[in-house]
Amino acid sequence: MEVSTSAPAPAAPLPVALADGVFPAGCPSRTVLDHITSKWGVLILLALSEGEQRWSELRRRAEGISEKMLAQTLKTLERDGLVSRKAQPVIPPRVDYSLTERGYELGSLLVPLVAWAFENAEEIVNGQP
Repeated sequence: MEVSTSAPAPAAPLPVALADGVFPAGCPSRTVLDHITSKWGVLILLALSEGEQRWSELRRRAEGISEKMLAQTLKTLERDGLVSRKAQPVIPPRVDYSLTERGYELGSLLVPLVAWAFENAEEIVNGQP
C-alpha cells in the first residue's frame, strides 16, 4: 500500500461573480460577514440555534460578554434580520430572543464551522500541525 504525501487539494475557487463581489471594500457582504463572524456574533447565533432564549440565558452562555456587548450584538443581529426580539408585557420585564428563518439557515452553516474549530482548537493553539 502506498501512502500519499501530497498536500490535499485546495478548496474549490469561489465563483467569479461571488469572488468579484466579496473582495471590494464597499461590498455589503463584508458588512454582513463582519456582523456574523464577530467574536460575540457567532456565539450568540450558535446559542440561539438551539432555540429561544432570554437575555440572562444568553449572557450566561456567552461567558465573558458584557451587558453592553450583548445588547449591541443582539441589536445588530436583529437589524440584519437574523434575530427576533419578543418583549413580554409582564412585570418584571421579559424579553425572549430567537433566530428568524434566515438566522436558522445561517446557524445551520455555522454549526459545522464551530464544530471544526472546537475539534482542532487545542492543536492549533499549541502550534501542532
